[in-house]
Amino acid sequence: MEHTTYSVGLDIGTTKIVAIIGKENEYGKIEVLGTGRSKSLGVHRGVVNNITQTITSIQQAVEQAEADSGLKIGSVVVGIAGQHIRSLQHSDYITRPNSEEVINEEDLDKLCNQVYKLVMLPGEEIIHVLPQEYKVDGQAEIKQPIGMYGGRLEANFHVVVGQVSSIKNIGRCIKSAGLDLGNITLEPLASSDAVLSQEEKEAGVALIDIGGGTTDLAIFKDGIIRHTAVIPFGGNIITDDIKEGCSIIEKQAELLKIKFGSAWPGENKDNEIVSIPGLRGREPKEITLKNLSKIIHARVVEIVEQVYVEIKNYGHEDPKKKLIAGIVLTGGGSQLNHLKQLVEYITGMDTRIGYPNEHLAGDSEEEIASPLYATAVGLLMNAIKNGKSDRLFEGGQEEAEMVLEDFGEANAQGSQHERKTVFDKWSEKLKDFLDNAE
Repeated sequence: MEHTTYSVGLDIGTTKIVAIIGKENEYGKIEVLGTGRSKSLGVHRGVVNNITQTITSIQQAVEQAEADSGLKIGSVVVGIAGQHIRSLQHSDYITRPNSEEVINEEDLDKLCNQVYKLVMLPGEEIIHVLPQEYKVDGQAEIKQPIGMYGGRLEANFHVVVGQVSSIKNIGRCIKSAGLDLGNITLEPLASSDAVLSQEEKEAGVALIDIGGGTTDLAIFKDGIIRHTAVIPFGGNIITDDIKEGCSIIEKQAELLKIKFGSAWPGENKDNEIVSIPGLRGREPKEITLKNLSKIIHARVVEIVEQVYVEIKNYGHEDPKKKLIAGIVLTGGGSQLNHLKQLVEYITGMDTRIGYPNEHLAGDSEEEIASPLYATAVGLLMNAIKNGKSDRLFEGGQEEAEMVLEDFGEANAQGSQHERKTVFDKWSEKLKDFLDNAE
């Protein structure tokens, strides 16, 4: 069989695990060759809490995608999110030995490496170091200092931090499912690639990805990511509220939310009633849609207000930091009726629903263009961008485990050359090791 370059994105979510196989067509659009989806059983609020169940769910999604495409999956690009992810702003500087020489890549690398040595809380590791803007000898607001003269090089950084145990657990699940880890990327960054335009990122935009277990926020301004946050609530907590409030089982609560749910109680009339079958011969339950939307409204307001606090923490109220393009909602939770109107009402910002369809080839299935698949499409784009051609490595399980253990060392040596994240370097190291393993 001839070797074709194709890529795989694997979204390990709280409610579902999605595997998408695809390649770039001649027009630069993504052609989806196969998809697989399975119920996620071992993940809670974006964090793996049952390795065995997660491995089984990954295998089911991968087998489905392989059957759909007729291709064999080897290496995947996977997303990381969860309540353990946090971000911070940090400023750092280096003094250059010779100010008569121009600033080069090595100087930027040295400055970024210095940030990777920041002391974190026990068990935490720096995932991404993203430079915001630079200062050279006090001259501020420099986007690209390469080629300039100067003795003191400063920069503001957006630093994303996560629990190293959670990262290793994801790596272990991928390995145990018989796959290779191509790269790991932050899920809000993947979603933003799939649904935001470059113009929006320049103007200033907040991406809100409402998943099952968490709500992820990524804020862009002047084309640069400025703020990230993970709020530990998502669509599942709304389902739980419906389950408790209406005294019904989870499956019925989820169906009610999807079919009849609304984030705006005023939309439903008092006489609109839905009947839920009783359990094992019991009388059916009658639930008014107004009560249902009141339950949903209360929880959605709480989630949106928490997100809005993060947007204000970024500094949206400062005229220089204003997010002109407003808010983009994506993820499965964004499909809730009247959510767009509620978000606009609470925040006073323009809002739209983000679909990943503009990057997909015209003949793609309609389902893939849903906000539900935004992260998975973004991960696939990341895989294509990194030129990760899908191939099986000859390395054994033990060698892979050893390299995963070596994660901390890779972090210490991480360089920011061409905006490479520590994961790019770490996964390259992993691949080299596996390639050379006997």
